[in-house]
Amino acid sequence: MLTPQKTEDGEIEEISNIDAFFHLASIGWKFLFACCPPPHIWGGKACFIVAIAFIGGITFVVGDVAKALGCVIGMTPGVTAITVVAIGTSLPDTFASITAAKESRYADSAIGNVTGSNSVNVFLGLGLPWVIACIYSA
Repeated sequence: MLTPQKTEDGEIEEISNIDAFFHLASIGWKFLFACCPPPHIWGGKACFIVAIAFIGGITFVVGDVAKALGCVIGMTPGVTAITVVAIGTSLPDTFASITAAKESRYADSAIGNVTGSNSVNVFLGLGLPWVIACIYSA
């Protein structure tokens, strides 16, 4: 069953049930993003502060969900962090690389995304905690 949808020109466009489902499933995210102030207020500082707060809140929720999932499955917190959280943070990069590879003629952006995201994950994920530990213990 298709639901009618009006375009900017006033024409009615048919949308599929899957499009309607994803629209309804993402209403919460759309509301959350609508609460972020426009970038022209305070030179973008308000938007930046609210976006950082949203990222912190979502990170907290993801951490709690991963901890609960690990507890239910019977995984230790270390294994949960390595598998569940690592997969969750790497999947968006994977989908971005797939999209870039499909849409680009030579897939240069996909290769750059794969190598760049892995480099950042390794250097920041391993290097930054090591530097903090060295500073803390000194």
